[in-house]
Amino acid sequence: MASRSVNKVILVGHLGRDAETKFTPSGSSLTKFSVATNRRVKDQQSGEWKDETDWTNVVLWKAENVANYLTKGKQVYVEGRLQTRNYDDKDGKKVYATEVVAEEVILLSGGRGEGVGPGAGPDDEMSRPQRSAPPARSAGAGPTAVPAAPEHGFDAGITDDDVPF
Repeated sequence: MASRSVNKVILVGHLGRDAETKFTPSGSSLTKFSVATNRRVKDQQSGEWKDETDWTNVVLWKAENVANYLTKGKQVYVEGRLQTRNYDDKDGKKVYATEVVAEEVILLSGGRGEGVGPGAGPDDEMSRPQRSAPPARSAGAGPTAVPAAPEHGFDAGITDDDVPF
């Protein structure tokens, strides 16, 4: 038997609320947000299709400036690991919380109400990360928000001195 295991989660969905960033006593930032993912299922009795939404809580360590960009309704790609932790509430009852600890967060251009217009189809929304997305980092992880590859020849070696205005 192999001793390896895999704990990997990938979500593409919409933010349910604005992200909130807090700081630990040691100064590390912790950003929390929720992601809604939808799926269509067929009702067994009526035969009609209906949408179901799953809500997933996400935590992101050491990304203090990313909360300004993670606002309600934005479409986001999240990659990380599943973690369950427990704690005792005010009444001494043990509470379990399962969440995704994000290692990579990328804003997608297909937020609600965005990307509408000629040539903006659903395939385009999923494949283009927003260029203005700040890099998000997690403890011990390398760079995580990978900028989109420039279109052929676009921005190839151009500096501010080359712009005529």
